[in-house]
Amino acid sequence: MPTRSEAIAALTASGQFEITNDTSLGYPIKVYRNAPPSLRSVLEMTQVHGDRTFLIYGDETITFREHFARVAALAFRLHEAGVRHGDRVAIGMRNYPEWMISFWAVQAIGAIAVALNAWWTGPELAFALEDSTPSALLIDGERLERIAPLLPKLDLKTVIVARRGESGSEGEDFSQVIARKVDGLPAVQIAPDDFATILYTSGTTGKPKGAVATHRNHVTNIMNSLLAGAVGRALLGDAAPDPATAPQPAVLQTFPFFHIGGMTGLYVATVTGAKVALMYKWDPAEAVRLISTHKLMSVSGVPIVVRQLLEAARSSGADISSLVGLAAGGASVPPDLIRQINSQFESRAMPGNGYGLTETTSAVITNGGLEYFAHPDSIGRPVPVAEVRIVDDQGKDLHTAEIGELWIRGPNVIPGYWKNPAASEAAFGGGWFRTGDLGYHDSEGLYYVVDRKKDVIIRGGENVYCAEVEAAILEHRDVKDVAVVGLPDPEYGEQVAAVIQVADPAAAAKLPEELRSMLALTLAKFKIPTAFKLTESELPRTATGKVLKRELRGLFKPA
Repeated sequence: MPTRSEAIAALTASGQFEITNDTSLGYPIKVYRNAPPSLRSVLEMTQVHGDRTFLIYGDETITFREHFARVAALAFRLHEAGVRHGDRVAIGMRNYPEWMISFWAVQAIGAIAVALNAWWTGPELAFALEDSTPSALLIDGERLERIAPLLPKLDLKTVIVARRGESGSEGEDFSQVIARKVDGLPAVQIAPDDFATILYTSGTTGKPKGAVATHRNHVTNIMNSLLAGAVGRALLGDAAPDPATAPQPAVLQTFPFFHIGGMTGLYVATVTGAKVALMYKWDPAEAVRLISTHKLMSVSGVPIVVRQLLEAARSSGADISSLVGLAAGGASVPPDLIRQINSQFESRAMPGNGYGLTETTSAVITNGGLEYFAHPDSIGRPVPVAEVRIVDDQGKDLHTAEIGELWIRGPNVIPGYWKNPAASEAAFGGGWFRTGDLGYHDSEGLYYVVDRKKDVIIRGGENVYCAEVEAAILEHRDVKDVAVVGLPDPEYGEQVAAVIQVADPAAAAKLPEELRSMLALTLAKFKIPTAFKLTESELPRTATGKVLKRELRGLFKPA
């Protein structure tokens, strides 16, 4: 059987995954020669899946044929309302089937999908709507109530409301719009570098920025995912299933669709003909039930979601043996979580990790399978079309094992931020995206992330990387979750502090001392927290699973 590098080389030399060079941006990047030109083209390809079950939500099921018909009906309604190529269409709703239908309808007419964070308050939603100036709004009843006072101020050609509930009477009814019978899709020409989406960054500091991605960005993400599957089959050799006769893939969607991880799940599942189970909101017990009932094969989510899923399955005793893949991303993945997956599934379910950001259109460095078990602290290797550099503060390339900032270039990297040229130049100038993450690579070509550049704690002139300390603390049996933050210190500049969600409240009193003793075996003294806050409550997080560290710092009294 071939090695991983041999399999990639063979698959990318010719055929579906052939890689070639492109210089149209003024600098060379590697691209997939035979990639679909647009997300509309990807949608049209999915008609081959016909009457396969596609979406499951509660008691509702939708086939691929029904999905395409509803997408086409909505696409025609938007087009008739005057929405044109390049116009923005805002989508604001929970992970309902209507979210997917909305996304594909917008892509079908060459408009730009503006993904609104469903957790946002009225003022936060107002900011994104005023910033993106959409021509149309596709929204659910919950979000409609939050922005109702703003509607008269927006220059909207149409408002289409899904799951209205008790909200007002504004706009058209989504269910009536998609019930219309139409023939195909509106005639529209879409180029690979046309804008496809605007996803707003989390906005943990300052106002969110609208990350603008092209059709090429998203299609490259799809091709990377499909190539990863082909490589996996090649490594299995004769044991690899034939995609034409293999069981239908079946996945649980946990990422919100407004997150790049959720959007990745949305279109990769669509193109691969997968059955997708959707949830109103994350509920570990409900997730276990869905996996057991529908024999779902894979789950991806932020680390805390994967950890809660494993705990719920263990405590309930439910049969989730159908799972063969558990992928974590969107935040640093602690090594203990990978070992837990290995132990709980007795090596039958393969873990996966995708490192990427909204600005890189999801994962550009990946780790998975046996290599992940062997190197659980690594984010893996770059996808074949991505280039990665590790640089110092002057932009000089660093050597093996030297820590610096990760810079990334390739067809995954977005062109910039919506109406923000200064921020775009600062982040993307010269074609290299400055991630703000610190890491290094080893002699085997594996990459590692140690912390966010802005989150590094400098104690007495020594760098403390929060992710390293958090991973070490999570090894303790009584720690359920943890976040490490820096606090001002008059002598050392900063001190290391830890906020811990305890797994066993009865053990809380002795936990700090036990942790100090345990950490002294693996960490230098300056890395060990000098302050602890223990809680039984979950740590505050954004909708995409990132801990809100600015809120945690307020738990500690000033030194």
